[in-house]
Amino acid sequence: MARPKPAIVFIFITLFLDIFGIGVIVPVLPKLVEQLQGGDVQKAAHAVGWLGALYALMQFIFSPVLGSLSDRFGRRPVILASLFGSGLDYLVLYWAPTIGWLYLARIVSGITAANFSAASAYIADVTPPEKRAAGFGLIGAAFGLGFIAGPAVGGLLGEHGLRTPFLVSAGITLLNWLYGYFVLPESLAKENRRAFTWESAHPIKALTALARWPVVLGLSGTHFLTMLAGNIYPALWVLYTGTRYGWDSKQVGWSLALVGLTAAIVQGGLAGKVLKKIGERRGVYAGLLAMATAMLCYGLAPQGWMIYGIILIGSLAGIGSPAVQALISKAVPSDEQGAVQGALNSITSIAGILAPLLWTGLFSWSIAKERTTHIPGLPFFGAAIVSLLAAGFAWKALRGHSSSPA
Repeated sequence: MARPKPAIVFIFITLFLDIFGIGVIVPVLPKLVEQLQGGDVQKAAHAVGWLGALYALMQFIFSPVLGSLSDRFGRRPVILASLFGSGLDYLVLYWAPTIGWLYLARIVSGITAANFSAASAYIADVTPPEKRAAGFGLIGAAFGLGFIAGPAVGGLLGEHGLRTPFLVSAGITLLNWLYGYFVLPESLAKENRRAFTWESAHPIKALTALARWPVVLGLSGTHFLTMLAGNIYPALWVLYTGTRYGWDSKQVGWSLALVGLTAAIVQGGLAGKVLKKIGERRGVYAGLLAMATAMLCYGLAPQGWMIYGIILIGSLAGIGSPAVQALISKAVPSDEQGAVQGALNSITSIAGILAPLLWTGLFSWSIAKERTTHIPGLPFFGAAIVSLLAAGFAWKALRGHSSSPA
């Protein structure tokens, strides 16, 4: 049965707004935390770390739960409920008088942002197998556009008040919920639904799929360390550039928009061409070397204007992730691809939990008032080391391994 085109448009807008909302928050949330903490950057760093970890933890726990609920009750109610929750979350962030309310808002936001699983299932429901790859391309497109637009808009709106971006995001999200309420049909037929079980919604169980293939297990370690290093951007960028270079929300927003734009260019087109010429193994090492170099330069850069040039170097790290995923997919039989991709998503969530605590904690320690020497770039030096460790994991996993498909 043909599905109305507005439904696919709605799913794209929903996914875009999920990432847009994250991006809008990045330039202003740490500043708001700092304000609520009385201007103490060290306390703010700790709070930002816990807020980021709590958000990622909620995503990790509830992503399979919402996916399983959508298998039981349908995609439409799960997507609409999550979207409405996101709108309310932005209103709480706009109003929050104390830091405690921010923690509550991050819990709600992490749960509602887990609707990616239901949205992905909706795309699979309404597209034939031969067009499904293009359908899932909507997710990548929404992610790229959302992370370009979000920080830029958040930075600009932040000039008119730190809470203004939250109010605008709430209005846009609730309008999208209202639009979806009238145009979004259910995609899952009742005869295709299955009973909800907690076993199917367990976030840890998916990780056991990786132990079946040693090369996949090793490359999963590379993937985890890459995500751990890369998550330094949302965890620390605002506090670091504000403390070291005196950047305001507008400068932070434009710099993060450049990060998103260059990442989209590299991963959207350049990576495929480069990997075709140098191969996936060399692509892994090249990407991780670029990441390590960029992280080192971020930590050393004495002037803020240098950051924009370093972003261009760091964007080349985008060659590494597609290469790792390609190597993993070649090592896994076709009937196991879904389980392994689910496990990789779980690993990404775990890295998202640990990274904010690690990098903000290291930053807080490096700028502590009792320290005679302050080294604000220390977390980026740590991220450079983690990137090199990721390359070491890849080398060990790929040593003597054939890259032919399983």
